[in-house]
Amino acid sequence: MAARPTLDRLTRSEFAHLGAGKLGYIRKMRSEDVSRVFPEAPNLNPGLDLWALFGADGTPILLTDNRSSTFFKAAEDDLQTVSLH
Repeated sequence: MAARPTLDRLTRSEFAHLGAGKLGYIRKMRSEDVSRVFPEAPNLNPGLDLWALFGADGTPILLTDNRSSTFFKAAEDDLQTVSLH
């Protein structure tokens, strides 16, 4: 029986591509942090709670003020989602 690979045996590149094209994560963000992750986003008023969808490798996909929109976009892109806290 073949040994199951473990995370400590993956290269950095292999680890970075786990779930690519199949997995996305949803994260709540404050408007003050948006420009760091979404440099093309317009200036936003401080203190807003927003939701972001990212690819498994951290690529930003969507920024919205509506959490449900992140799930709709993930489904549209055939991504299974997880939430980060």
